[in-house]
Amino acid sequence: MCPPEHFRVTYAINPWMDPATPVDLPLAVTQWQALRDRYRALGHTVDELDPHPDLPDLVYAANGATVIDGRVLGARFAHPERRPEAALHREWHLRSSGAAAPVYFREPEHVNEGEGDFAVTAGFLLAGRGFRSSPLSHAEAQEFFGRPVIGLDLVDPRFYHLDTALCVLDDSRDDAVMYYPEAFSPGSRTVLARLFPDAVLAEEPDALALGLNAVSDGHHVLLPREAGGLFGPLRERGYDPVAVELGELLKGGGSVKCCTGELRS
Repeated sequence: MCPPEHFRVTYAINPWMDPATPVDLPLAVTQWQALRDRYRALGHTVDELDPHPDLPDLVYAANGATVIDGRVLGARFAHPERRPEAALHREWHLRSSGAAAPVYFREPEHVNEGEGDFAVTAGFLLAGRGFRSSPLSHAEAQEFFGRPVIGLDLVDPRFYHLDTALCVLDDSRDDAVMYYPEAFSPGSRTVLARLFPDAVLAEEPDALALGLNAVSDGHHVLLPREAGGLFGPLRERGYDPVAVELGELLKGGGSVKCCTGELRS
């Protein structure tokens, strides 16, 4: 995670961003700290990436890389405003290995925005395309990780990354997700229905609260408080929904998952 000490909205690269809407920076920091502290209270380790004054979107740490089995596929951002973030993530991953086994890091050839568009299950990757990540990044990820990649077409610009429209609820399985069907093309909806016949399907109000921009550890599901319609279906399937408030960071088009890069060793 990266503290939002320099978070602001001065440009618009997704429909959520409006430079005319002020950001309450102290509140954004407080909300982010509450999320970080909740992870730690649930027993998770949280490492922090140093913020940078020229990179307001660095708080969205999920976009910087995809990590599976200790292998790190770096990011190559679509928009010039975010491209410098990739080098900071690369430096962090290489430095964080320390005396431990060196990180196997791949500098990507094709545009991908990390876990924004890659979602990890037990045996494969779901990969978004249509607004940010290049379809060519799917083959690159498959070759690097040695896992089948299933491409999914996003068609609604409000759901510009896969992680705004779909959440893996248990990455030790291949059949536990929640998603918003209307964010996907008809063919991708058919693929999702075949892969995940028992998925939690979100309604539009919960999707627009970025309720699918969530993080699950297989039991606790941290998601925006405003996505209350998802709480019941999650409980029915044995999950424990944990409501968090990230309203200030929503102004940049991100919520829980965007703020969280998962390190799968």
